[in-house]
Amino acid sequence: MRFLDFHLLARGGPMIWVLLGLGVLAFVLFIERVLYLHRGQIRSTAFLAGIENILAKGRLVEALTVCEETPGPVAAVVKAALLHAEDNADKMRFYVQEAAVVELPALERRLGAIAAIAQVAPLIGLLGTVLGLIWTYQAFEHGDYVTANALSHGLWAALLSTAGGLMLAIPAHLAHHFLSGRVRAIVRDVEWAGNEIMKYLLTEYHRQP
Repeated sequence: MRFLDFHLLARGGPMIWVLLGLGVLAFVLFIERVLYLHRGQIRSTAFLAGIENILAKGRLVEALTVCEETPGPVAAVVKAALLHAEDNADKMRFYVQEAAVVELPALERRLGAIAAIAQVAPLIGLLGTVLGLIWTYQAFEHGDYVTANALSHGLWAALLSTAGGLMLAIPAHLAHHFLSGRVRAIVRDVEWAGNEIMKYLLTEYHRQP
C-alpha cells in the first residue's frame, strides 16, 4: 500500500511519530497480556475434578502440591481453601476471598494503559490535524502566490495524523475489549472454583473416614 511507504509516512508531521510510538507500546502490552492471561486460564472443571479425586484418597499434601505447580488464580484460590480445610465455613470463605483479592488485580494490570492509548490516539491525531492546518495557513502568509508543494506539506500532515489516530484507536479499543473479556472469564472461573472447593471441603471431605 502507498500509505505504508516511509516517505509518505514521514509527511505526517511530528504527531505521526508519536502515534507510531504509542502503537508499538500498545502492541507490546497486548502481546504481554495475551500470554499472561493464556497462562493463567486453565480448564477449571478438569482441574477441580482432579483435586477432588486426590482429596477423596486422603492426599491433602499432594493436592496442595498440584495447586503449587499450577499457574493462575484458580489454583491459588483452591490452595487457600485447602490450607484451611479444617476451619469452619466463615473462616475458610475469608481466606478464599483474600486469595482472590490478591490474585485478581494482576489480571487487570496494564489494561488501563491500553484503554488510555485507545482514548488518546484520536486526540493526538486531531492535534496533528490542527498543526497541519496551521502550517498551511502559514504558507498563505508568505505571499499572494502559493505553490501546491507548499500547501501539501500542511495538508498531508493534517490528513495522515487524522488517519493515524483512527488506525491506532480502533484496534486498541478492540484489544481492550478482547482482553477484558478474557479477564471476566477467568474471574468467573475463580468464583466458581472457590465456591465448589468450599462446598466439597465442608460436606464430602469431612464425611470421609
